Amino acid sequence: MAMMAKMRSLAPWFIILVGGLFVLFMVISDSNVLDFVKQQAQNVGSINGVDITYQEYSNLLERAKQNQEQMTGQPINENQMDFFRDQVWDALIIQKMLDKKVTEFGIVVTDDEIKNEILGPNPPAMLRQQFTDSTGNFNRQLYEQALRDPRNKEIVIAVEEQIKQQLTQQKLQNYLFASVTVGNEEARDRFISQNIKMKANYILIDPNTIPQDQLKVTEDDLKKYYDKNLDNYKIEPSRKIKYVLFKREPSQSDSLSVKQNLEAIIAKAKDDTASFKSYVEIYSDKPYSKDTLSMSSLPVEAKDAVLKSNKGDILGPFSTAEGYIVYRFLDRVKSKQESVRASHILVRSTGNDSEDQKKINDIYNEIMKGASFEATAIAKSQDGSSSNGGDLGWATRGQWVKEFEDAAFNGKIGVVQKPVKTVFGYHIIKVTGKSNEDFVVERIINKVEMSATTNDKIFQDASDFSFVAGENGYESEANLMKYSVIETPPFTEETQAIPGVGINAALVKWAFDNKAGSVSEVFRVSAGYIVATVSEVIKAGFKNFADVKDLIKNDVMREKGFAKAMEYAKQIREKIGDNGDGQIAKSIWYAARVDSASDYTTNGNVPGLGRDFAFTEYSIKADLNKWSNPVKGTIGVYLINLKSRTPFNNASFDSQKLTIKKELLQQKKNNYYNAWIQELRKDADVVDNRYLFFR
Repeated sequence: MAMMAKMRSLAPWFIILVGGLFVLFMVISDSNVLDFVKQQAQNVGSINGVDITYQEYSNLLERAKQNQEQMTGQPINENQMDFFRDQVWDALIIQKMLDKKVTEFGIVVTDDEIKNEILGPNPPAMLRQQFTDSTGNFNRQLYEQALRDPRNKEIVIAVEEQIKQQLTQQKLQNYLFASVTVGNEEARDRFISQNIKMKANYILIDPNTIPQDQLKVTEDDLKKYYDKNLDNYKIEPSRKIKYVLFKREPSQSDSLSVKQNLEAIIAKAKDDTASFKSYVEIYSDKPYSKDTLSMSSLPVEAKDAVLKSNKGDILGPFSTAEGYIVYRFLDRVKSKQESVRASHILVRSTGNDSEDQKKINDIYNEIMKGASFEATAIAKSQDGSSSNGGDLGWATRGQWVKEFEDAAFNGKIGVVQKPVKTVFGYHIIKVTGKSNEDFVVERIINKVEMSATTNDKIFQDASDFSFVAGENGYESEANLMKYSVIETPPFTEETQAIPGVGINAALVKWAFDNKAGSVSEVFRVSAGYIVATVSEVIKAGFKNFADVKDLIKNDVMREKGFAKAMEYAKQIREKIGDNGDGQIAKSIWYAARVDSASDYTTNGNVPGLGRDFAFTEYSIKADLNKWSNPVKGTIGVYLINLKSRTPFNNASFDSQKLTIKKELLQQKKNNYYNAWIQELRKDADVVDNRYLFFR
């Protein structure tokens, strides 16, 4: 039985495998197929001409979902669904392309190779560890006995398939990496970048310090620069779209349903002898806890109710950012901080203090003569609290500006205070409550989530708009229905994410497959559903000279600035010679920076300058104690006088060479493989119709 238990313990691991490469792409999500999808196989797209059926793709999604839930122990987050589906789709594309390349390269894994891997002297770690005791001894006999047991047939088949994939991947990588090598010079350069430290004095002429009156830029200069750098102003074929967003969010009906359900639970709990904790464990979206809450941490709706409650009272439900909350009040305890509730009437500062002061005093006198504070606040207060009669709710120290806070916390309940001035203007303050208590409660929390019915309605609204917009005109129908129409900036066919919309390859493809004025079907995006129209088709070409003239002027000015900096640097070099005092530079150019840098390498930042390879590359080859000729760097023109450089240690290099080569080889392999995969992905002929199946 112990042997069987060991093999059975492997089963979930194999069940959740999508395949060797897909493990890298498992992310959180879920999927819901449209209810109109028929029973027969339908294609969600194709990859290099090979159809991908809905069944194949949805099975992959489900296995990925199981994998994620088993790894995290958490339910799938609905908000991650779109991202998840895209990641699994990309993984599927890569897998299909790799399968094709494996066939093209003639890579084959034989049954004998799989058998040798399983029964050889070093079985895969995933199997070996199941038959290794706490002292590290591998029970070979038990291992082979388990493999031969017919009850483990399905598990063994899964093992063989996984090993086949791993061996295939190894052979593919061996094929690809046959030409990837690391030479001694590369290893030497890496050793130098890690171990050779330098110190230098330098003079920097920063082009930004050159006055503009020394940098004359003519129209001819700008045109020559434009013609010379025309590729910088290339326009790729691009599109603009306009779209209406139908947000996927809970409806009032969804909210009311949650509230009514909690009201029924409250009614039942009040007449039940069972503990409130048992209700929390059954009905709450969050685990049971006994919490001590301050007045300021209670929802606005709940503050007064909790303040007036008795032990054992069940209160709510209250609407909050978390959803609806039901409290069971347990006790009051002394708080570490006092809370105050206050109302105010504000006359905002206009810059004319005497007029502001007169206005607030007139209002104060009205109240002192008997006018209602709340009614006056509604009529005359100049901030958002006016609609609530000036009520600002409860606060602790640190939440209001100091002058207001001092008046509120020092004031008496029910007393209307004389006007107080703050940066916002003048306030008349009335303290309506004080508390120095915290409240011990139990809570049932129910999130308000979008129901399937609401989702269907939102989708149907989007579908209806798509139909009528296609029939009657996009803009006119959007205006008629009072929908907000948003236009995107231009985007190219290689765009990963449409500005304002997000990642949606299918929508990008649609935009480039259709002409201006075309109206789309419904597309699912992270925020909801959108219906789009192609608002502009931009053809390939070049930006007009007039449109980029200002940008070009900045570039030309910088070029001329570098040229002028080079002139000053040459004059300075002539003046100081090989070993002169760097401070002489300031007599030639007042803004010359004379400084030093220590302990920098060819691979790191130069203290005070940042990353500048021109500076470090000169330093690694320079003669000591001699001013360089001008060196054009990233931020300016340098004269460099190298003062010290760590000697190259051949013995140390020889001892580290093998390790360095291994590190470099792995980096080059990774870079090569990633670049190869990107090229495959770029060249793949992918048809993505998933948006027709998932919402």
